[in-house]
Amino acid sequence: QVQLVESGGGLVQPGGSLRLSCAASGSIFKVNDMGWYRQAPEKERELVARITSDGVTDYADSVKGRFTISRDNAKNTLYLQMNSLKAEDTAMYYCLGTITTLWPSGSRNYWGQGTQVTVSS
Repeated sequence: QVQLVESGGGLVQPGGSLRLSCAASGSIFKVNDMGWYRQAPEKERELVARITSDGVTDYADSVKGRFTISRDNAKNTLYLQMNSLKAEDTAMYYCLGTITTLWPSGSRNYWGQGTQVTVSS
């Protein structure tokens, strides 16, 4: 009943930029904390950045100063602006949202299907 759909991935050269989006839809009462995670081949999924419903942000050390997470609460949409991209940023990027629904009643985590980011010359 709740879906998270990512978009904006693609192939970019080192030093380039991409902007990822994640739109939440369905029977949503409230979208709480949201975050971006990534998983490279043969590696574990890792946190990239997260943001609370009040806009407090947190970043992995590897992306500080290059990535910016933001959200539009009116649109239930999460963004990730990625600048100065490096080859090591290549991964599948996933959106995570902690979402409160009225039916069924309660809060739980929802994952998007992922969007591929490839940084290569």
